[in-house]
Amino acid sequence: MLVRIAAHALAHPRLAWLLLGAAWRFRARDWYRRPPYLPLPPAGYLEWRLHTAYGDEAAVPTLKELRRYLEWAASMRRVGRSTGWTRK
Repeated sequence: MLVRIAAHALAHPRLAWLLLGAAWRFRARDWYRRPPYLPLPPAGYLEWRLHTAYGDEAAVPTLKELRRYLEWAASMRRVGRSTGWTRK
């Protein structure tokens, strides 16, 4: 699945930026203090997100669903910035 996502992102540069933004927002706190020293999301968090969205932690969203989520999340961030909403 990750290979398909990466290939799709290479073909669609805007999607690549959306993916990077989402990955950064989902990163674990203090990721730089623990190996592998990469800004990866905690596995439990991803399982919870998939469970709440699909009712199954092992669900694999389609590329279309992933793209729709990423575009929706980006639009919500734009709305928040335009209204003066800030995350604390």
